[in-house]
Amino acid sequence: MKPASVEENRASAEIAPLSREAGRPLWRQVEEALGTAIRGGAVEPGAQLPTEFELAARFGVNRHTIRRALAELEAASLIRVERGRGTFVHENVIDYQVSRRTRFSENLRRQNREPSGIILESGERPAPHPVARALGLADGEATVWMRRLAHADGRPTNVAEHWFPLKRFAGFLDIYRQRLSITATYAYFGIFDYTRKSTRITARMPSLEEAELLKQPKNRPVLVTEAVNVDAEGQPIEYGATAFNGEVVQLVVSGDDL
Repeated sequence: MKPASVEENRASAEIAPLSREAGRPLWRQVEEALGTAIRGGAVEPGAQLPTEFELAARFGVNRHTIRRALAELEAASLIRVERGRGTFVHENVIDYQVSRRTRFSENLRRQNREPSGIILESGERPAPHPVARALGLADGEATVWMRRLAHADGRPTNVAEHWFPLKRFAGFLDIYRQRLSITATYAYFGIFDYTRKSTRITARMPSLEEAELLKQPKNRPVLVTEAVNVDAEGQPIEYGATAFNGEVVQLVVSGDDL
Protein backbone atom coordinates (compact mmCIF):
# COMPACT_ATOMS: atom_id res chain seq x y z
CA MET A 1 0.00 0.00 0.00
CA LYS A 2 2.01 2.94 -1.28
CA PRO A 3 1.22 6.51 -0.19
CA ALA A 4 -0.10 8.75 -2.93
CA SER A 5 1.82 11.77 -4.08
CA VAL A 6 1.45 15.15 -2.41
CA GLU A 7 -0.41 16.42 -5.47
CA GLU A 8 -2.86 13.51 -5.34
CA ASN A 9 -3.32 13.68 -1.60
CA ARG A 10 -3.39 17.38 -0.79
CA ALA A 11 -6.50 17.91 1.33
CA SER A 12 -9.24 19.92 -0.34
CA ALA A 13 -12.37 19.29 1.72
CA GLU A 14 -15.10 21.92 1.64
CA ILE A 15 -14.93 24.22 4.65
CA ALA A 16 -18.03 25.59 6.33
CA PRO A 17 -18.00 29.31 7.23
CA LEU A 18 -16.81 30.16 10.74
CA SER A 19 -19.13 31.70 13.29
CA ARG A 20 -17.99 35.00 14.77
CA GLU A 21 -20.31 34.71 17.76
CA ALA A 22 -18.86 35.43 21.19
CA GLY A 23 -17.50 32.52 23.21
CA ARG A 24 -16.52 30.42 20.20
CA PRO A 25 -12.77 30.76 19.68
CA LEU A 26 -11.88 30.75 16.01
CA TRP A 27 -9.02 28.30 16.50
CA ARG A 28 -11.44 25.82 18.06
CA GLN A 29 -13.80 26.13 15.10
CA VAL A 30 -10.92 25.56 12.69
CA GLU A 31 -9.82 22.52 14.71
CA GLU A 32 -13.35 21.10 14.71
CA ALA A 33 -13.83 21.69 10.98
CA LEU A 34 -10.56 20.00 10.05
CA GLY A 35 -11.06 17.25 12.62
CA THR A 36 -14.52 16.49 11.25
CA ALA A 37 -13.16 16.31 7.71
CA ILE A 38 -10.38 13.94 8.79
CA ARG A 39 -12.54 11.68 10.96
CA GLY A 40 -15.29 11.56 8.36
CA GLY A 41 -12.93 10.44 5.63
CA ALA A 42 -13.20 13.61 3.53
CA VAL A 43 -9.43 13.87 3.92
CA GLU A 44 -7.64 10.59 3.31
CA PRO A 45 -4.95 9.09 5.57
CA GLY A 46 -1.55 10.30 4.41
CA ALA A 47 -2.97 13.39 2.71
CA GLN A 48 -0.99 16.60 3.01
CA LEU A 49 -2.94 19.52 4.42
CA PRO A 50 -2.75 22.91 2.72
CA THR A 51 -0.09 25.29 4.05
CA GLU A 52 -0.77 27.58 7.00
CA PHE A 53 -1.06 30.47 4.54
CA GLU A 54 -3.60 28.60 2.41
CA LEU A 55 -5.65 27.52 5.44
CA ALA A 56 -5.62 31.05 6.84
CA ALA A 57 -6.99 32.36 3.54
CA ARG A 58 -9.60 29.61 3.31
CA PHE A 59 -10.90 30.18 6.85
CA GLY A 60 -10.45 33.94 6.82
CA VAL A 61 -8.28 33.97 9.95
CA ASN A 62 -4.65 34.74 10.78
CA ARG A 63 -1.85 32.17 10.78
CA HIS A 64 -1.56 32.21 14.58
CA THR A 65 -5.14 30.88 14.74
CA ILE A 66 -4.27 28.15 12.24
CA ARG A 67 -1.15 27.17 14.20
CA ARG A 68 -3.20 26.79 17.40
CA ALA A 69 -5.76 24.61 15.63
CA LEU A 70 -3.06 22.43 14.06
CA ALA A 71 -1.31 22.05 17.41
CA GLU A 72 -4.53 20.68 18.91
CA LEU A 73 -4.99 18.26 16.01
CA GLU A 74 -1.41 17.07 16.39
CA ALA A 75 -1.91 16.56 20.13
CA ALA A 76 -4.96 14.42 19.28
CA SER A 77 -2.77 12.34 16.90
CA LEU A 78 -4.92 13.22 13.88
CA ILE A 79 -2.06 14.88 12.03
CA ARG A 80 1.72 14.92 12.08
CA VAL A 81 4.02 17.82 11.27
CA GLU A 82 7.18 16.94 9.35
CA ARG A 83 9.74 19.72 9.42
CA GLY A 84 10.60 20.88 5.94
CA ARG A 85 7.82 18.82 4.33
CA GLY A 86 4.48 19.94 5.70
CA THR A 87 1.51 18.69 7.70
CA PHE A 88 -0.03 15.28 6.99
CA VAL A 89 -3.07 13.32 8.13
CA HIS A 90 -1.98 10.28 10.11
CA GLU A 91 -2.11 6.97 8.26
CA ASN A 92 -4.15 4.19 9.76
CA VAL A 93 -2.37 2.72 12.75
CA ILE A 94 -0.83 -0.73 12.34
CA ASP A 95 -2.13 -3.42 14.69
CA TYR A 96 1.06 -5.29 15.59
CA GLN A 97 0.19 -8.71 16.99
CA VAL A 98 2.35 -9.87 19.89
CA SER A 99 1.93 -13.63 20.16
CA ARG A 100 3.79 -16.92 20.53
CA ARG A 101 4.74 -16.67 16.86
CA THR A 102 5.40 -12.99 16.34
CA ARG A 103 6.82 -12.34 12.86
CA PHE A 104 7.41 -8.78 11.65
CA SER A 105 6.86 -9.38 7.94
CA GLU A 106 3.79 -11.56 8.45
CA ASN A 107 2.29 -8.98 10.81
CA LEU A 108 2.50 -6.31 8.12
CA ARG A 109 1.53 -8.37 5.10
CA ARG A 110 -1.67 -9.51 6.83
CA GLN A 111 -2.63 -5.82 6.77
CA ASN A 112 -1.56 -5.28 3.16
CA ARG A 113 1.56 -3.39 4.22
CA GLU A 114 4.94 -3.87 2.59
CA PRO A 115 7.72 -4.58 5.11
CA SER A 116 11.31 -3.52 4.60
CA GLY A 117 14.32 -2.72 6.74
CA ILE A 118 17.96 -1.70 6.81
CA ILE A 119 20.84 -2.67 9.07
CA LEU A 120 22.10 0.36 10.98
CA GLU A 121 24.93 -1.42 12.81
CA SER A 122 26.07 -4.99 13.31
CA GLY A 123 28.94 -7.10 14.61
CA GLU A 124 30.04 -9.36 17.45
CA ARG A 125 29.58 -8.06 20.98
CA PRO A 126 29.97 -9.33 24.54
CA ALA A 127 26.58 -9.98 26.10
CA PRO A 128 25.56 -7.41 28.73
CA HIS A 129 24.04 -8.90 31.86
CA PRO A 130 20.32 -8.66 30.86
CA VAL A 131 21.06 -10.22 27.47
CA ALA A 132 23.27 -12.96 28.93
CA ARG A 133 20.61 -13.85 31.49
CA ALA A 134 17.88 -14.02 28.83
CA LEU A 135 19.98 -16.20 26.51
CA GLY A 136 21.43 -18.43 29.21
CA LEU A 137 24.96 -17.18 28.58
CA ALA A 138 27.77 -16.07 30.85
CA ASP A 139 28.12 -12.32 31.29
CA GLY A 140 30.31 -11.02 28.49
CA GLU A 141 29.98 -14.15 26.35
CA ALA A 142 30.16 -13.48 22.61
CA THR A 143 26.97 -12.70 20.71
CA VAL A 144 26.01 -11.69 17.20
CA TRP A 145 24.44 -8.23 17.43
CA MET A 146 22.38 -6.32 14.91
CA ARG A 147 20.53 -3.00 15.02
CA ARG A 148 17.84 -2.48 12.38
CA LEU A 149 15.43 0.20 11.24
CA ALA A 150 12.17 -1.33 9.98
CA HIS A 151 9.58 0.24 7.68
CA ALA A 152 5.99 -0.38 6.60
CA ASP A 153 5.19 1.02 3.16
CA GLY A 154 8.35 3.07 3.43
CA ARG A 155 7.42 4.68 6.74
CA PRO A 156 9.60 3.96 9.82
CA THR A 157 7.90 1.70 12.36
CA ASN A 158 10.63 0.63 14.78
CA VAL A 159 14.28 0.53 15.72
CA ALA A 160 15.30 -2.92 16.98
CA GLU A 161 18.38 -4.48 18.52
CA HIS A 162 18.85 -8.25 18.22
CA TRP A 163 21.31 -10.51 20.05
CA PHE A 164 22.03 -14.14 19.07
CA PRO A 165 24.46 -16.60 20.74
CA LEU A 166 27.62 -16.59 18.62
CA LYS A 167 28.49 -20.19 19.52
CA ARG A 168 25.31 -21.30 17.76
CA PHE A 169 25.08 -18.71 14.99
CA ALA A 170 28.59 -18.09 13.67
CA GLY A 171 28.20 -16.42 10.27
CA PHE A 172 24.63 -15.28 11.04
CA LEU A 173 25.14 -11.78 9.63
CA ASP A 174 26.50 -13.03 6.30
CA ILE A 175 23.47 -15.28 5.83
CA TYR A 176 21.08 -12.54 6.95
CA ARG A 177 22.47 -10.12 4.37
CA GLN A 178 21.74 -12.72 1.69
CA ARG A 179 18.24 -13.62 2.89
CA LEU A 180 17.13 -10.33 4.51
CA SER A 181 14.95 -12.23 6.97
CA ILE A 182 15.64 -13.47 10.48
CA THR A 183 13.21 -16.37 10.01
CA ALA A 184 14.89 -17.40 6.75
CA THR A 185 18.30 -17.10 8.39
CA TYR A 186 17.18 -19.38 11.21
CA ALA A 187 16.17 -21.94 8.59
CA TYR A 188 19.73 -21.94 7.25
CA PHE A 189 20.86 -22.97 10.73
CA GLY A 190 18.27 -25.76 10.88
CA ILE A 191 15.67 -23.89 12.95
CA PHE A 192 12.37 -24.16 11.11
CA ASP A 193 10.10 -23.07 13.94
CA TYR A 194 10.55 -20.84 16.95
CA THR A 195 8.26 -19.23 19.48
CA ARG A 196 8.12 -16.25 21.78
CA LYS A 197 8.99 -17.21 25.36
CA SER A 198 8.29 -13.79 26.85
CA THR A 199 7.54 -10.18 25.92
CA ARG A 200 7.86 -7.23 28.27
CA ILE A 201 6.04 -4.09 27.07
CA THR A 202 6.90 -0.64 28.42
CA ALA A 203 6.91 2.98 27.27
CA ARG A 204 9.61 5.63 27.47
CA MET A 205 10.76 8.80 25.79
CA PRO A 206 12.88 8.24 22.67
CA SER A 207 16.50 9.22 22.35
CA LEU A 208 17.18 12.03 19.90
CA GLU A 209 18.55 9.49 17.41
CA GLU A 210 15.48 7.25 17.76
CA ALA A 211 13.14 10.21 17.21
CA GLU A 212 15.04 11.17 14.07
CA LEU A 213 15.12 7.61 12.72
CA LEU A 214 11.42 7.09 13.43
CA LYS A 215 10.52 10.58 12.16
CA GLN A 216 8.48 11.31 15.24
CA PRO A 217 8.49 14.19 17.74
CA LYS A 218 11.12 13.74 20.44
CA ASN A 219 8.51 14.54 23.10
CA ARG A 220 6.27 11.59 22.10
CA PRO A 221 6.86 8.25 23.88
CA VAL A 222 7.90 5.09 22.07
CA LEU A 223 6.49 1.66 22.86
CA VAL A 224 9.24 -0.77 23.84
CA THR A 225 9.21 -4.56 23.74
CA GLU A 226 11.90 -6.77 25.26
CA ALA A 227 11.45 -10.28 23.91
CA VAL A 228 13.04 -13.72 24.10
CA ASN A 229 12.58 -16.27 21.32
CA VAL A 230 13.26 -20.00 21.79
CA ASP A 231 13.63 -22.97 19.44
CA ALA A 232 11.44 -26.08 19.41
CA GLU A 233 13.42 -27.52 22.36
CA GLY A 234 12.93 -24.36 24.41
CA GLN A 235 16.52 -23.15 24.04
CA PRO A 236 16.87 -19.34 23.85
CA ILE A 237 18.04 -18.22 20.42
CA GLU A 238 17.35 -14.48 20.40
CA TYR A 239 16.93 -11.52 22.69
CA GLY A 240 15.38 -8.44 21.10
CA ALA A 241 14.71 -4.90 22.28
CA THR A 242 12.46 -2.88 19.97
CA ALA A 243 11.32 0.75 20.11
CA PHE A 244 8.10 1.31 18.14
CA ASN A 245 6.78 4.62 16.87
CA GLY A 246 3.60 4.89 18.94
CA GLU A 247 1.96 7.08 16.30
CA VAL A 248 2.30 4.32 13.71
CA VAL A 249 2.02 1.07 15.67
CA GLN A 250 -0.24 -0.21 18.42
CA LEU A 251 0.64 -3.49 20.10
CA VAL A 252 -2.11 -6.10 20.30
CA VAL A 253 -1.91 -9.15 22.59
CA SER A 254 -4.50 -11.82 21.80
CA GLY A 255 -6.48 -13.61 24.50
CA ASP A 256 -4.72 -16.91 23.82
CA ASP A 257 -1.40 -15.32 24.76
CA LEU A 258 -2.45 -13.52 27.95
